[in-house]
Amino acid sequence: MSKLLVAQSGGPTAAINATLAGVLDAATNNPQIDGILGGINGIEGVLKENFLDLTELSNNREKIRILWQTPAAALGSCRWKLKSEDEDAESYKVFVSIMKKYDIGYFVYIGGNDSMDTVDKLSAYCRKNGVENLCIIGAPKTIDNDLVGTDHCPGFGSAAKYIATTIAEIERDCHVYTTKAVTVVEIMGRNAGWLTAASALSRIHGAKGPDMIYLCERPFVLEECISKIRRLFEKQDAVLIAISEGVKDDSGHYISEVLQPADADAFGHVQIAGVATVLADQIKKELGCKTRAIAFNLMQRASASLASKRDLLESYQLGSMAAKAAIAGQSGKMTALRRLQTKDYAVEYELVDVSMVSNREKKVPLRMIAPSGDDVTQEMMDYLLPLIQGLPDISYADGLPLHLSLYE
Repeated sequence: MSKLLVAQSGGPTAAINATLAGVLDAATNNPQIDGILGGINGIEGVLKENFLDLTELSNNREKIRILWQTPAAALGSCRWKLKSEDEDAESYKVFVSIMKKYDIGYFVYIGGNDSMDTVDKLSAYCRKNGVENLCIIGAPKTIDNDLVGTDHCPGFGSAAKYIATTIAEIERDCHVYTTKAVTVVEIMGRNAGWLTAASALSRIHGAKGPDMIYLCERPFVLEECISKIRRLFEKQDAVLIAISEGVKDDSGHYISEVLQPADADAFGHVQIAGVATVLADQIKKELGCKTRAIAFNLMQRASASLASKRDLLESYQLGSMAAKAAIAGQSGKMTALRRLQTKDYAVEYELVDVSMVSNREKKVPLRMIAPSGDDVTQEMMDYLLPLIQGLPDISYADGLPLHLSLYE
């Protein structure tokens, strides 16, 4: 018998705690598990031995149910980059010594691309150095939907539902007045435009939705955008644009770089927020009309009240599968979803080699982008629609949803 360790990393989502709940349920009362620990603030906290005993929580069904509906990472997160063994062999040695010190035989890491890179590096190190009785499994998470090896990512469906719903509400507001106006909505997506594509779902009940949808995968041409706005203004007063934060021009430069310096985070990712403001300012200069810039920012990943029930259920199952796989002796794998080619939506759960996932990005295929470059195709709509289905059964008190705090 040994302990299971679980931690969360990267950007929070509305479904990451459903994955945690799945891990806890699978490990609870398993004869091979004599305790469950949570790593506070991801691998950074693990290396600092910052642990929380989750064993008692895992047996409390009411708290697990509240955890399920709690947004953001209940165990805290980090964006700490684990260097290669050649660059920082000491961190790997410390990790293994900590696992032995606390009698941890199983480690489930919930996160996105960089987190899967951590799973890959640690599991490879253990194999190379003959570290036995330590199984490391990744459970996917990212609203960006850019992980390869899985049809879609936990957290994406809920974020897509929030975006589609909010865009539909914004569009209603835009058409109240007769003043010529352009509203630009900035949606998360550094190099993949899946989330921005979800804005098209605002049309499914007959509404017009965005007049233009710009994804990261196609170069943005300001002149073409301005020209289309002029044409639209000949027959309508309001124009609504949905645009990915990471949209680039035809030279490969982020549109937002004209507004702010290209600072980078710990992973070397350029900080690129501000494209809506940049574009709105440019449109105002060119056309002299009223403009408004809206950035969904954190709301699109934190809105648990608009979560997709299907997203939460799949997230839970992927977490449960990750724990079971680790306990069964699997390591260096990530749990994943494979969509079946059936009339009605269906998926199978599987394990994929995490080395095939880390440091790769799944971008929107060009066939899902309209030839005009400012909209999506029906294939994209068919891909997205099943992922936002269902309303979770959320518990409320005094008019507000209940959330669970695991630590102060």
